[in-house]
Amino acid sequence: MKTSNLVFILTIISMCSICLAQNSPQDFLDEHNKARKEVGVKPLVWDETLVAYGKNYVESKKKTCAFEHSNGPYGENLAQGSGDLSGVDSVKTWVAEKEFYDEKTNECVKEECLHYVQVVWGDTESVGCSRTKCDNNWMYVICNYNPPGNYVGVRPYPISK
Repeated sequence: MKTSNLVFILTIISMCSICLAQNSPQDFLDEHNKARKEVGVKPLVWDETLVAYGKNYVESKKKTCAFEHSNGPYGENLAQGSGDLSGVDSVKTWVAEKEFYDEKTNECVKEECLHYVQVVWGDTESVGCSRTKCDNNWMYVICNYNPPGNYVGVRPYPISK
């Protein structure tokens, strides 16, 4: 094999790994578990059943890219964005809502925080995420959680005194 062909093949392989960066199951897990560690709850594990559920759902939205919850049996976070919205960026967006969560009152203050609350929900044990590119070139990202969280009046995790 010519050196130029080998260089070309290695370049393509390295570019593909960059394309997949920030979208692997481990990438999704790492971002979730980083936020969970900050509040002292156990890490999540990856669940292929949740992946399949989410994949089926986002694929059903591929034509319209309609941004609506599945209303299924799992906890759920959704993200949408133009370009190549990564899984890591999606989770970071949800975790950024932390600033709007008031631990003392267990309420969202001024802005949405329930995506963050689901990420750190202490009783949740597993997560599965999927993404698809819609026909309008937007990315649609879903993460599903089992067991679900966000129960009114219930704290997502014990607060430290």
